[in-house]
Amino acid sequence: MKIPTLTLRDVRLRAVAVPLRRPLVTKVITIEAAPFLLIDLETEEGITGRSYLFGYLPSGPGYIAPLIRDLVARFAGQSLSPTDFYDGMVKANTLFGVQGLTAMAASGLDMAYWDAVAQAAGAPLVDLLGGKVEPVRAYNSNGLGIIEPMAATDEALELIGEGDFKAVKMRVGRETVDEDLAVVRAVRAAIGDDIKLPCDFNQCLDVAEAIKRGLAFDNEGLLWIEEPITYDDLSGNAEIADRVATPISIGENFFGPRSMGDAIAAKAADLMMPDAGRIGGVTGWLRAAALAETAGIEMSSHIYPEISAHLMAVTPTPGWLEFVDWASPILTAPAHVIDGALTPTEIPGTGISWNEDAVQQFATEL
Repeated sequence: MKIPTLTLRDVRLRAVAVPLRRPLVTKVITIEAAPFLLIDLETEEGITGRSYLFGYLPSGPGYIAPLIRDLVARFAGQSLSPTDFYDGMVKANTLFGVQGLTAMAASGLDMAYWDAVAQAAGAPLVDLLGGKVEPVRAYNSNGLGIIEPMAATDEALELIGEGDFKAVKMRVGRETVDEDLAVVRAVRAAIGDDIKLPCDFNQCLDVAEAIKRGLAFDNEGLLWIEEPITYDDLSGNAEIADRVATPISIGENFFGPRSMGDAIAAKAADLMMPDAGRIGGVTGWLRAAALAETAGIEMSSHIYPEISAHLMAVTPTPGWLEFVDWASPILTAPAHVIDGALTPTEIPGTGISWNEDAVQQFATEL
């Protein structure tokens, strides 16, 4: 299918803070409301591409917005392919660097532009990328923060029931390994052996403690151990992956596909999990997926389930889609998991459009 080119005109940005159904309690942060930057990328052809970025902190959207406006101003009036637009944004940010907020700005615009281009082609994004509209296996990540064992067991069963999930993820990183083990074992006893159970340390450990806890977890049947230490300590992560039998997963904090390539070269993890809002949007994801295919490494997604469903469906070494419903209240057609899988939308584009009443309700200053 031919990929159309469009002409950029302008961008509209808005910020919202959407309350979570369950506060996400991790060792490093507690999130009670998700701060999103909403992106409406306008083209001269009258097609508007949409995406959003998760700002992490309440002030996050405000940090990213000026960078996005500057990039759109640079390319307004130009007719570009999506890859030319992405490469141009990376080049434009050379002096600032292509990490952190600049990478997020480029990723958000790339996702919005691909949405517009797919609309122009009259096809779902997955079709435009050469894939098919078919279910992608997902795990429920809408809870299981650092909470007490009894609460965790109840919540795990609730999470499974929200879409007949075959996997749920829990956060770990309590004061002692014994406290973590108690909750892992309680949840496993509640959900049974057929449900997959990954866990996430959210980068809260040092190398020695990560190896200690990883070895303790090796007999617990975990699907993977995610981000035990800071993501960019590649040698430390490689040491952990070498010593611990349970697969180590990192990737949500990779900025651009090159950073994932560096991690693969360093053997820093067994599994990769890039984030569409940081890896470079659709363009960056496709390049990262090619690296994972070459290395024979399974690649999962981090949040952004609406667009990740399209991306995972064209990933040669697919792992699991992380499902969160954080953006659902502000979407007219929120994603729904059925029988443990999420199917990309069949409408042209990515399927993202705004519930304007909810956007107004949750609006924050930008």
